[in-house]
Amino acid sequence: MNDAKKNNSAIRLPNLQGDIRGGAISFLVAVPLCLGIALASGAPLFSGIIAGIVGGLVVGAVSRSALSISGPEAGLIIVTLGAIQSLGSFPAFLLATCIAGLFQIGLGFARAGMVSNFFPSSVIKGMLAGIGIILIIKQLPHLVGYDADAAEGLALFQPGGFNIIEQLQMALGQFRGIAILISVLSLAVFFLWERPGFKTTRFAQNVPAALVVVVLGICMNELVRLMAPEWALRGNHLVQLPVPDSAIGFINLFTLPDFSQWNNPVVYTSAIAIALVASLEALLAIEASDALDPLKRKTPTNHELKAQGVGNIVSGLIGGIPLTSVIVRSSVSINAGARTKLAALIHGTLLLVCVVTLPTLLNKMPWASLASILLVTGYKLARIEIVKSVYAEGVAKFVPFVVTVVAILLTDLLIGIGVGMVAGIFFILRDHYLNAHRVRTNWDSDKDRTHIQVKLGDHVSFLSKARLMKLLKSVPDNSILEIDATASSFVDSDVVATIRNFGSSAKLRNIQFIFRENQDRTVLAGYAQRELKLELAE
Repeated sequence: MNDAKKNNSAIRLPNLQGDIRGGAISFLVAVPLCLGIALASGAPLFSGIIAGIVGGLVVGAVSRSALSISGPEAGLIIVTLGAIQSLGSFPAFLLATCIAGLFQIGLGFARAGMVSNFFPSSVIKGMLAGIGIILIIKQLPHLVGYDADAAEGLALFQPGGFNIIEQLQMALGQFRGIAILISVLSLAVFFLWERPGFKTTRFAQNVPAALVVVVLGICMNELVRLMAPEWALRGNHLVQLPVPDSAIGFINLFTLPDFSQWNNPVVYTSAIAIALVASLEALLAIEASDALDPLKRKTPTNHELKAQGVGNIVSGLIGGIPLTSVIVRSSVSINAGARTKLAALIHGTLLLVCVVTLPTLLNKMPWASLASILLVTGYKLARIEIVKSVYAEGVAKFVPFVVTVVAILLTDLLIGIGVGMVAGIFFILRDHYLNAHRVRTNWDSDKDRTHIQVKLGDHVSFLSKARLMKLLKSVPDNSILEIDATASSFVDSDVVATIRNFGSSAKLRNIQFIFRENQDRTVLAGYAQRELKLELAE
C-alpha cells in the first residue's frame, strides 16, 4: 500500500520531457494570474508570486498528487479581500493565513478529505466544462487588446463589479491591431501543432506550441516597438512584475505576519473562512485533475489537505496570499504533457528563478499570447466530445452536468457546484425511489388467483415507503402477494411497519401474504421487523 502511494506521483525519467514542458507552460500562465489575483484581493502584487512559488515548491514536494499544481486561485479572492478589510492590515492577514494552514492540517488528520468521494462524476465534468467555457469567453477581450480583468476570476457576472458583458462591450471599441495579429498567429500555431502531419515531427514533439506562442508574441511586439512605437503594446497589455532595483529592494518585497494579533478573534474567524474555502477548492481541483490524468491515478485527499495546510503556513510566514490547488494551471500542465509532480516543482522553480533574475524579460510578454494559451486550454476542457459522452450516459448524468455548467456560468464556481450537487442528489434519490423494488404479476392457475411478486432491492430506505404503499393499495382482493427481501441488506423500519400493517389486514381481503427473508444477509431495522416475522409466523 505504501509503495502504491509512493508510485502515485513518483518522478520518472521517461516522463521528463513532458514534465519540463508542463512546468514551463504552466509557469508562463501563472505569472500574470498570480499578479492579477493579488491585485484583485487587495494584497501587494508580489504576494501572489510568493504564493505561486510556495505552491510549486513546497506543496509540490509534500503533496502526493501526480499532476495538481497549487498557487493563488480566483475562488479565494472574495475571502482574501474580506479578511484584509476586516483585519485592517496585511501582516495581520498573513497570521490568519498561517492559522488557516494549521486548520487544514487538522482537517487532514480528521480525514475530511473523504468529502471528495461524494462528488458525482457528472458534476466534476460539468465543473471542468464550465471552467473551460468561462476561460474561452474571458479571453476574448484580451485577444483584441483589452486587458482590464487580469485576475481571470471564474465568474462572468460579478455582483457590484465589472462583468464580462461590459468587458466585451468595451473591448469592441478598443481594438489593438498588434494584439489581434498576435492572437491570430498564436491560434494558428496551436492549430498547426494539432495537424496530424506536423504533430508527429520531431520539432513539434520537442517544442511545445505554447512556448512558441509566447516567444512569437514577445518578438512581434518588440519588432513593432522598433518600427512603429505608437502601435506597440504597453502597460496593462503586458505582464507587470515588480522589478526591485537592489537586493535590499527584493528582500523588502517579503512581509512577515503580525504575531501580536494572536488574540484578535477576527484573525481566527478569517482563518476558518480561508481554510474552508481553500480546502473545498483543493478537493474539487484534485478530483478534476485526477479525472484529466491520462494514467487515471487517484490522489489521497486527506494527505492533500495536509500538504495544502503546510503550503499556506509557509506562504503566510513569508508574505504570500492563501493558495490552493488550481485546476486551470493543472490542466494547462497536463495538456502540455506533464505526467508527474516534477512539473509542479519545475513550475515553482521557474517562478523563483525568473522573478529574481529575469523580471524585465517576463514583463515583455503580451496578454494576447497568454490569452491564446488559456483559450485553447478552455476549449480542451469543454470540447463537444465531452458533452456527447455525458449525454450518452443518460438523463440522470446529463441533467446534473448541464445544470452545473449553467450555474457556474451564471454565479460562481462554488455556488455552481452546489447547485449541480443538488441536481445530482435529486437523480440519485429518483433512481433509488424507482429501483427500490421490482414487480412481476402472473396468473397462478393452480390456485386460480393473481400472483404478485415484489422483489425488494439491496437497500430499502424510507424513501421507498410512498411507492410501496401505492403498490400495496393496488393489490386486488383474493390474490397472492409475495414480498421477497432475500437480496436486501437493509430494510428501513418505516417500510417494515408498512408491510406489517398490510399483513394484518390481508386476511380480511382474502389475500395470501408471503414474506421471504435471507437470515444471513438482512440487517434488521429495529424491532419492527422482528415483530413482522412473528406476526407472519402466527
